[in-house]
Amino acid sequence: MRKLRLVILGNENPDDCIFWISACKKYEEKVEYRIVNLIQNSWLDEIQSLPFDVLLSKPGGLVARYKQLYDERVYILGNTLGYKIFPSPLEVFLYENKRFLSFWLKANRILHPLTNVFYDLNEAQNYINGYNFPLVAKTNIGASGSGVKILRSKEEALKYIKDSFKGRGSPQRIGPNLDIGGILQRGFHYVLCPSDISKKLNVYMAKASNLQKDFVIFQEYIPHEFEWRVVRIGDSYFAHKKLKKGDKASGSLLKVYDNPPLELFDFVKNITDKHHLYSQAIDIFESSRGYLVNEMQCIFGQSDSYQMLVNETPGRYRYLNNEWKFEEGDFASNQCYDIRLDFVLNNKF
Repeated sequence: MRKLRLVILGNENPDDCIFWISACKKYEEKVEYRIVNLIQNSWLDEIQSLPFDVLLSKPGGLVARYKQLYDERVYILGNTLGYKIFPSPLEVFLYENKRFLSFWLKANRILHPLTNVFYDLNEAQNYINGYNFPLVAKTNIGASGSGVKILRSKEEALKYIKDSFKGRGSPQRIGPNLDIGGILQRGFHYVLCPSDISKKLNVYMAKASNLQKDFVIFQEYIPHEFEWRVVRIGDSYFAHKKLKKGDKASGSLLKVYDNPPLELFDFVKNITDKHHLYSQAIDIFESSRGYLVNEMQCIFGQSDSYQMLVNETPGRYRYLNNEWKFEEGDFASNQCYDIRLDFVLNNKF
């Protein structure tokens, strides 16, 4: 039986392909793979010169100019040329693109915190007049709470707007994430692995250069003690609570593995089925208006060896014969890239 021929679409960071590579090596009896750097000028010639069945995407999420380039080229491959891509071009576009996500959620009438994107200085200033603070300001790119700022007064908001339109711009968080703790452990890691220091410094430098100018993203603040992280990969579903530390849950790495309500999976299944989204982590607030989608990412981090515990047992939910069934097991290995590749091998998308 012929092996499935895959091309991994690399980005500006060569290390970003390691989990796809690891998954391909695990399934080496079933797949063969090549890597094409989608940032290089020769990207299209290289891809069209190769025999392949599926393209595996891995967008970067640090620098806006590279993210835009990656999005555009994935669009050409998937929407213009009709190649199979996983995660899909839409999922890539939604990834680390809070501006587009807000438009997309509103257009599809998916419940979410009220979000406004202002490209006009006066319009942004007028919006905050009489606003009932707090207000959430976000940069377009920024994972783990990076680029999220809680504005608590009109004066804070005016300064944020001025910096964005007339100053140096709105930054992401630069430097280590102090919200997650473990500073000593991380410092010890860099003593043992000094080569990783330069990699981390490159990340900080990329963030420092990625200032957002000439527009602002303002989002309604939803009071919360946690938000749900619901993951769908193929027909597997997982969920856990992300606890708030300080003002927000994103980036805290504080989790509770309570049994998730099945209605939560219904909510996510309806969205992802309708739009053919098969590699998603959706962060969701509970509110008086119902479930609200806060963010959506096709690539996401994983600090534990599992994504869900049900009665303290790791596993997944699947929707079988019109009901949710829990299956015990390890389905989150290799940062969930193994189960992604298993889905691709079964050719269900």
